[in-house]
Amino acid sequence: MRPLLLATLLACTDAHAATPWQNEAAAQIPPFAEQLLGTVRQAITEGGPIAAVQACQAVAPQIASEHSQHAWQVGRTSLKVRNPDNVPDAWERAVLERFASAAEAGTPVKELRHGEEVDGQYRYMQAIAVGEPCMACHGTAIKAEVQDAIDQYYPQDQARGYQVGELRGAFTLRRPIAQETP
Repeated sequence: MRPLLLATLLACTDAHAATPWQNEAAAQIPPFAEQLLGTVRQAITEGGPIAAVQACQAVAPQIASEHSQHAWQVGRTSLKVRNPDNVPDAWERAVLERFASAAEAGTPVKELRHGEEVDGQYRYMQAIAVGEPCMACHGTAIKAEVQDAIDQYYPQDQARGYQVGELRGAFTLRRPIAQETP
């Protein structure tokens, strides 16, 4: 498929294209994202980027678990993971690769989202763009002491070398499909 056509298909989010499941999935992301970002910002304020690395390692999985207590399972994944628990499954990898192609073709990362029924579940992903707060731990100019902390907590880290606005990964959600619609 041509990159521009693919980008257009992936970015399509108008009311006609969105399903009730997609709308419900998308509504789960802001509170999850806000709590994650708030935790990172608080850690940076209180102890700098090293504290943020520690908070991400200790608290981010708990936050995902808290937001997964209802029908939706909520998480994050990437083609370049920091936490090995967030390695994408085959479906997530395929969507992330399409997101990467669309972003390279010029689609803004914040517009990339995809949902579909897969094996009795509704699955949804929404891209995450690298923001300025991410650069201290995910950018190209990471301080040596921060790199040491990352290496300590995430010895298999792949999530460095990003620029602001690039595709960092995606929120990934899933839920069983009931007979009735939401």
